[in-house]
This record gives sequence, C-alpha cells and structure tokens, in this order.
Amino acid sequence: MQRFGSLLLLPGLALIATFLVVPSVDTLLSSAFDPEFSAKHFIALWERTAYFQVLARTITVALVVAFLCALIGYPIAYYISQQPPKTQVWLLYLFLIPMWMSALIRSYVWIVLIGREGIVNNVLMSISLIDTPLKMMYTTGAVYIAMVQIMLPIQVFNSYSAMKDVDPDLIRAARVLGARPGQAMRRVFLPLSIQGTSTGAAIVFMMSTGFFVTPALVGGRQDIMLGNLITFHVERMNPGFAAALGIALLASALIGVIFIKKMGSLIARKLV
Repeated sequence: MQRFGSLLLLPGLALIATFLVVPSVDTLLSSAFDPEFSAKHFIALWERTAYFQVLARTITVALVVAFLCALIGYPIAYYISQQPPKTQVWLLYLFLIPMWMSALIRSYVWIVLIGREGIVNNVLMSISLIDTPLKMMYTTGAVYIAMVQIMLPIQVFNSYSAMKDVDPDLIRAARVLGARPGQAMRRVFLPLSIQGTSTGAAIVFMMSTGFFVTPALVGGRQDIMLGNLITFHVERMNPGFAAALGIALLASALIGVIFIKKMGSLIARKLV
C-alpha cells in the first residue's frame, strides 16, 4: 500500500522535473557555457551596477505587491469565508473570472481607466474636481495598482483556503474558556490562517518578479524590471547574458520566498 502511495507522486515529480528542474538547469548551463565554460556573464553582471539596481527594484516591487495583496486579500477572504456556502461560491467566481483573462488585456484596461484621456480623468473633470488631467499613467503607482489587481485573486484564494481549514470548534472553545471575540480572533484564528496568507504572498511575490508586460505598459522608464532586460537581451541575440540575469532573478526570488515564509511563521508565533 505504501509503495502504491509512492507511485502516485511520480506524475507530480515528473511535471516538476519537466517544467521546473530541467529549464532551470538549462538556463544555468546557458549562462555558464557560451559556448565554453566561463563566468564572464556573471562578472559582467557584477560589474554593471545598473543591473543590480534593476534587480533591487524588481524585488522591491514584488515585495510591495505581495504585501499589498496580503493586506487587501486577507479581509476579503475572511468576509467570503463567513458567508453562506452558496454565496461563497458566487463570490469566489467573481475573483475567478478575471483570472481567465490575459494579464496583457487587464493591463490595457488600466490605460483606458487612468490614461490622460481615460475614464477617471474625464469623470473628475466633468464634475469639476480637476481642471487639467492628472498624471496617473507611466508612474510607479500605476505599476503597483495594475499588478495588485492582477495578483489579488491568487492571494484571496490562498487565504480563503487556509481559513476554511480552521476548525470553528476551536473558536467556540476559546469563547467558552473566557476569550472575548477579538481575543479568539487574534489568538486562535489569525495564527492558524496566517500560514496560508504567507503562502499566498510568497506565490504572489514569486510571480511578480517575472512581470515585464505590465510595467512596460503602465510604468515609466524608472519602472523597468529585470524581465524587461531579459527580453531585451534575448531579442539582441545575447542568450548567455539573458540566462545569467535569469539565474540572478531566480536566486533572489527564492531568497524572497524563504523570507516571506519565515516572516509568516514568526508572526504566527507572536500572535499566540
């Protein structure tokens, strides 16, 4: 029986090897063998501080997006989890539907909304709140808004899943033992659900590090991310250096994921 259970892991392991391990190893080999073994691409990356600035900006943007998604998504997920089952299904559908749309399309929508002649500026000018259009496009704020809107459903689903795993009897037991509603929420519900929230934030962070279309569409020159540079070098037929940038991004993203998970565990322990 135990051997049969181990066999069930094989399809998942095969998928991980095919779509994660093999591409990562191939990227590493491409960065180190161009065509012979050399560390020239990593040396060039180390010597060009501009690339480190872009890498730092990429990680910073991803961390901010992950934090905002966790901050906004947690109360939304909690509200959904407290609704009747049928209402929960429909509310989850509202977050699921945008995920079926391309991130490119959702990024273009923000151009229509917050562009110089977009809907927001037209409405504000029509009600005389402003005299001239506000500059909302091609700013860092626009990048954050667009990326949070794209990634928020992932955070909500992860937080909601963690909350549904919390046994309601534990909350009732805390109330019976004299805990006030706020205490039961802080000392029981939050620590048990925060791990799912940190997992969602880690996923959002990891995916956000790879964004390049959205910053290119709604951000300015100061908002270029490492994905844009990787695309640039691939188009310029410089795959070795592009692979080195990819390895640097992957290593930084893994460190960020570990940091987020550690912070989630630390917060959970502090709340108990």
